[in-house]
Amino acid sequence: MANAVPAGGRLSRHPAWRVVAEGVELRVKAQPRARRPGLQGMMEGADGPRLRLAVSEVPEDGRANRAICALLAAALHVPPSRIAVVQGLASREKTCRIAGDPGTLAPLLARLGFGELA
Repeated sequence: MANAVPAGGRLSRHPAWRVVAEGVELRVKAQPRARRPGLQGMMEGADGPRLRLAVSEVPEDGRANRAICALLAAALHVPPSRIAVVQGLASREKTCRIAGDPGTLAPLLARLGFGELA
């Protein structure tokens, strides 16, 4: 699946998310089986920053991935059907796609501390 990023590179100021043709992709690091589920802030990964989040579900049969999508949907006030894990299904480091207009999604991401579109 090709990303529709202009030749200039990323359109966001924050490297944890980027604009793609279908909406926005957000990089996350998940902690399944957590005692305290929720957004845990930003962390630095080997390839750049990620949103750290925790879910109480186990990583079996896609339960943790569905919980991650539901958590992001609640935090961004969008329907869970608009969020999907598109990379890292079996990994703790994932990329989630949030479908929709990037101009509308940018303020939602800014509320979480990710900055605006450049």
